[in-house]
Amino acid sequence: MPVYEYSALDKSGKKETGIIDADSSVAARQKLRGKGFYPVKVKETTGKALEEGRDLLFFSLSNRVKPEEVLVMTRQLSTLLGAGIPLVSSLDSLIQQATNPTFKRIISQIKESVNEGNSLTHSLTQHPHLFSNIYINMVRAGEASGSLDVVLERLAEFSEHHQALKGRFRAALIYPVFMAAIGILVLFFLVTFIVPGITEVFVEMQQVLPLPTMLLIGFSNFFKSYWWLFLLLIILLTWSCRAAIKRPKGRMFWDEMKLRTPIVGKVNQKAALARFSRALGSLLQNGVPLLTSLQIVRNIVDNILIANVIDDAVEEIREGKSMAASFQQSKWFPPMAVQMISVGEQSGELEVMLQKIADSYEKEVESNVMGLTSMIEPVMILAMGLVVGFIVISILLPIFEMNQMIS
Repeated sequence: MPVYEYSALDKSGKKETGIIDADSSVAARQKLRGKGFYPVKVKETTGKALEEGRDLLFFSLSNRVKPEEVLVMTRQLSTLLGAGIPLVSSLDSLIQQATNPTFKRIISQIKESVNEGNSLTHSLTQHPHLFSNIYINMVRAGEASGSLDVVLERLAEFSEHHQALKGRFRAALIYPVFMAAIGILVLFFLVTFIVPGITEVFVEMQQVLPLPTMLLIGFSNFFKSYWWLFLLLIILLTWSCRAAIKRPKGRMFWDEMKLRTPIVGKVNQKAALARFSRALGSLLQNGVPLLTSLQIVRNIVDNILIANVIDDAVEEIREGKSMAASFQQSKWFPPMAVQMISVGEQSGELEVMLQKIADSYEKEVESNVMGLTSMIEPVMILAMGLVVGFIVISILLPIFEMNQMIS
């Protein structure tokens, strides 16, 4: 059934906008009149590729759907399905509750697809920009097992953990990023506007200047004239790195550097293992078979090296090995994680043990990030001090030499 975006007036003359599904624009207008609205404008929003492209542009530039909104929708849909309400009716309730026009439109498209006989999984795959692979795969598992409401509840809990961890990362990085931005702006102002005015006096005196002063003058003149070249170089480097990472070899190199880089590598490894354990535990708790769960989880660890280890483990498990034994030979799975997985397999509580692993690594990652940010601040202050000190010394040296000549 097509979905229409409407603008209408209520009985008091107040303008209302929203989305309604109907067989045609005429039926949509009749439906609105039946609800006590006077339709002003009714326009179809789905069903055409051009309009879908427009929706994506509108999604990216205007009313961006936040992860928190998807999380709330997931929990609400779980509650409605758990209460015995049919899927289409539940989606209709979510459309009425959604306040974001873009999200309301997307839910309406999902409802239309389900109305046409498609599964919820298939309907969600039409919006890959909003629903991740693990989200879609967990919904597929829930539909296959007949426990979609339980799976959605687990998915909401998993998303809450993930969003909370990301929120703590962002909060920890706000101050260092802000300080770096301010420092760069101050240095740009000094080198571009203040330093040339001061050093011009030294140049007009036509005397031999100290090496630091000559370097400062040369850098200042070059930066003042060609600052755009630095900006262009940064843009080109960023674009080149992004393009290289999209290629298989570039992605492999990047993922290896993420794990091997001192200090930061350990944090990335623990974060990937936390995602692995949390997702695998959630899938197993919902009755998804182990091999299927591992194949799903490999897509969310965000690292090809660890994903390859999971692929090898899947093959070894098929041959009869335990999961702990399969991961034991990999350097990317620490002994502690392997031991806890082994205990979980032996006790029959692998799901619970995986959740404990995820909790442990998430706490370690948070602690490490806080430690790194506390180290970044003094390093940034030291770097700024060295640069400003170099500028001050470069300016003062010619003044000291002139004083000596006068005396």
